[in-house]
Amino acid sequence: MKNKLYISLGVLAILILFYMMNINQQKSYQSSSNQIFDFNQDQVSSLLIKSETGSIEIQRVDTSWVIANNDSLVLKANVLTTFFDKVFELESETIMTKNPEKWVKYSIDDIMGTHLSFYDFNNDILGTFVFGRSASDFSRCYIRFNDNPEVHLVNQNIMYNLQSRPEYWGEKVTEEAL
Repeated sequence: MKNKLYISLGVLAILILFYMMNINQQKSYQSSSNQIFDFNQDQVSSLLIKSETGSIEIQRVDTSWVIANNDSLVLKANVLTTFFDKVFELESETIMTKNPEKWVKYSIDDIMGTHLSFYDFNNDILGTFVFGRSASDFSRCYIRFNDNPEVHLVNQNIMYNLQSRPEYWGEKVTEEAL
């Protein structure tokens, strides 16, 4: 009888030990969120968005923002505010791949991806990023830092905000507004 009790306690101790080891090992698989950008909106003097359909540059002139090379549209302030709010809240949830051959799968190669570049007041590049749509999760998108092969899944989808059409960013100037 005592042998059965000792064997049962031994098996129980081994199961508890395996359980603790499993819990400890699974902690290493949890993804940690990391901020994407190491700069803030105040450091940005212009941004450039390039996609398959075109490109647009938005510049800061003194304290206001304008669409570069476009004098028929006035920048919608709420669109730019929403853009900055969403972009600077992006966090990396996990790394999807480090293999450049798989960029096409994530729509993040140089042709299919949407390129976003930020410039500072000296016209130096703060960062260049390539965004791609997620085919399976519409609430997230992929991002690649231009010089890095890693593709990150980010916490929200900002593809709608990365429009290269001037009509998205601006509205026609009316005579009443002048």
